[in-house]
Amino acid sequence: MAAAPPRSSRITLLLVLLPLWLLASGAGALWYYFHREKKLAATEQEHFAQAVSVPMIADDLRKIVEVIGERNASSETAAANLSRTAAMIEGLLGPGNVGYTVHRTSGPAAWPLLQVTLAGKNPTAPAVWVITSYDSRPGSRGAEANATGLAATLAAAQALARDKLDAPVQFVFLPHANDPESPIVETAAKFVELAKPAGPPKALLCVEAMGAGEPLWLSSREVTALPLDRIAGLGAVYGAEVVCLSDDTDLASALFEMNLPAVRVATRAMVPAKEPDERLPFTPTVAASTGRLIELIRRCSGI
Repeated sequence: MAAAPPRSSRITLLLVLLPLWLLASGAGALWYYFHREKKLAATEQEHFAQAVSVPMIADDLRKIVEVIGERNASSETAAANLSRTAAMIEGLLGPGNVGYTVHRTSGPAAWPLLQVTLAGKNPTAPAVWVITSYDSRPGSRGAEANATGLAATLAAAQALARDKLDAPVQFVFLPHANDPESPIVETAAKFVELAKPAGPPKALLCVEAMGAGEPLWLSSREVTALPLDRIAGLGAVYGAEVVCLSDDTDLASALFEMNLPAVRVATRAMVPAKEPDERLPFTPTVAASTGRLIELIRRCSGI
């Protein structure tokens, strides 16, 4: 009968095998974690893509304009409504609906910049950025400035969720662009800081006022901006004298001043401060202009 190994030998063997077992199990756990994360990332964009529909856009517009209402920091109620709008964006695009991961970046005030990413076939390629605002002017429900732009951008992100575009598309929602008393410049600067690590953008679309007609109005102080060459059949390019009405304070112009090739995408000129902006637009028109926005995004990405 063979003698049992000495106690010291068993302890030595245990001391050798235990680290090896811990190393192997740790490596297995890490492999499983990263394999799972990779699998989730690969399937994320397959979640519940929604085609543009009149009822869906009508419901979004009604919620933004009539249920939520004024959205800015001018009063306690309007500030709460701005937070409700941010929550609505996260809910519509997040895991429970479309399936995007919604990234929050702290803004210069109490409200976040929200971002979702549509991965491209070439994830390192310059991205197409689609940005819009979710606030309104003080005393206004902000139908055209900027509920229609917000609804169109949400619908575009939902409709493109299954697309396999060449370049990545980044959708960003800003809390301040319409209220002149809000930190608009600081918010734009925060966006620039957010976008900088990705390098120069392939295209930068600023979406607003999408309810006045079907054809898109593109305008930019960067005459070589890519979207201006991709507009054929979708709309036309307009000069600042037509779009800005001598008030060159739109988001695209602010970003241009920060050395970004921003292009304003809308279906009309800027909404003057004194223009009533409470009335819901004709929803089929917003759906049609949204379809053109989606095609413009595809063209800019290089599909």
